Amino acid sequence: MTTSPNETLLVHTRAELEAARAGRIGDVGVMMTLGAMHDGHLALLRAARRKAKTVIVTIFVNPLQFGPSEDFERYPRTLEADLKLCEQAEVDIVFAPSVEEVYPGGEPLVRVVPGPMGELLEGAHRPGHFSGMLTIVNKLLNLTAPDYAFFGEKDAQQLALIRRMVTDLNMPVEIVPVRTVREPDGLAVSSRNRFLSPEARVSALSLSRALFAGAEQRTPEAIRAAARAVLDEAAHAEPPVGLDYLALVDPADFTEVGDDFRGTAVLAVAAKVGPTRLIDNLPIGIGG
Repeated sequence: MTTSPNETLLVHTRAELEAARAGRIGDVGVMMTLGAMHDGHLALLRAARRKAKTVIVTIFVNPLQFGPSEDFERYPRTLEADLKLCEQAEVDIVFAPSVEEVYPGGEPLVRVVPGPMGELLEGAHRPGHFSGMLTIVNKLLNLTAPDYAFFGEKDAQQLALIRRMVTDLNMPVEIVPVRTVREPDGLAVSSRNRFLSPEARVSALSLSRALFAGAEQRTPEAIRAAARAVLDEAAHAEPPVGLDYLALVDPADFTEVGDDFRGTAVLAVAAKVGPTRLIDNLPIGIGG
């Protein structure tokens, strides 16, 4: 267990985490990350700092949520820089365990199954991802025992599944969503943006442009058509944008909304720009 100059405790084991939590009074908030923290994480930390007396950040690159062809080994590990950001945000405890600490018996035989909602969109394109994600979120909620857990709206399907898990399993924690943070040009802030070349970053702007074009429309059909028109044009950019999916869904179950839908839907997009896969979404009110 180590202490930063700003009294942020860095712990690596369950025993150290329990010792760091001992004696603290008041509500506890947790923010879970894979590391490589950015302005989007800082927005989550500010929300946590406003709401909770003790703020815990977990930093763990979870192998269970990376597929065989995905970038687990390539994913940036920036613990020293992440710790500095946590100090600036006055985080109380940073829990950065090893894979062996989290999975002492190797890959777990019992996992959280996301059900039908986890087979749609991201689940269809990344088999096993949501099971791995929900399993680690469940484990970290058990280990940190928070009153509140803060998650970004950028990962909309992840947020919806976590909310569903907490509700369905009667878990004693409040899930607090935090709005997506964007660059001045509209690109959603993401740890993967660092992999974009200058040319690819320009192409990547088509994702947010498509979402905002859709948001100017009033019906599901028109929303989809406006967004797809932007992405069809981006398919001929250099580098091209390779669309995985564009969907207008009900945030309660992530099924496509019909023409008679009224309420807030989520316009979600996923695409590859060069070798880098990006996701983005935007809530859109339909029908007043």
